[in-house]
Amino acid sequence: MKNVQSVSAAPTRGQVARLILELGPSTAATLGSRLGLTPAAIRRHLDNLIAEGLIETRTARTYGNRGRGRPAKVFVITDAGRSAFEHAYDDLATNALRFLAEAAGPDAIAEFARRQLADLERRYAPAVAQGNLAARVQALAEALSADGYAASAGPAPAIGGAGGGSGLPGHGAAGEQLCQHHCPVAHVAAEFPQLCEAETEAFGRLLGTPVQRLATIAHGDGICTTHVTCTTHVTGPETASATTNAGKAKGSAAVVRERFFDAAGEGRATTDITSGSGGLLI
Repeated sequence: MKNVQSVSAAPTRGQVARLILELGPSTAATLGSRLGLTPAAIRRHLDNLIAEGLIETRTARTYGNRGRGRPAKVFVITDAGRSAFEHAYDDLATNALRFLAEAAGPDAIAEFARRQLADLERRYAPAVAQGNLAARVQALAEALSADGYAASAGPAPAIGGAGGGSGLPGHGAAGEQLCQHHCPVAHVAAEFPQLCEAETEAFGRLLGTPVQRLATIAHGDGICTTHVTCTTHVTGPETASATTNAGKAKGSAAVVRERFFDAAGEGRATTDITSGSGGLLI
């Protein structure tokens, strides 16, 4: 309760913490610029948030050759920080899933997760049915935000430059990126990744194109990040009821491990994705 009261009692400090939650790993310069704070002021708020255990520091990831000098330091939200923003964690749900896994095996957890996501698919389907891929991904982000996921969408970043030696597609061919800055079930999903896998499958069906989960809050990343390829493999997404009636998703264990699903839920290895198809190789 101390952390929650601390954030609410200091409005500017709360704004800093919320911005880190929304943006993911951020530098002090970025935060200060967005909030109109001086370097000394933003540093003071960041130091207080670190002391309270609401945020922590990490070394920024770099791609390609890094120049001279000290690597950039970024600030990320902690589990305690997420709890300060009404993070929903339910011990009863975790214990119930543990019992289900012991009684019926891990396949029962996967089936439970798919059934939970079936309702989400039914509710979101009308919103994401119209427009081009970018518009549909944006509509999905807005629907997720309405459900508390603080989601955002935009073009997938081009890493290594267009046609660079990294083997990654250039900007524009990279597809779209969906980011969820908050996960109401992150603690539960950390123990039961089937929840994340079912969500990824649902996104692929809703958008009618292959998607790939690149990072999850449950796995310790700052943001749940999903890559959406720009090549559509089917004319429309499967309905949630069809998946439910099928009794089980079609993704294979290998695909679950690689976190890649096509629009129909069919598992494919990441090596099947090529830069020419707008996929992302990792």
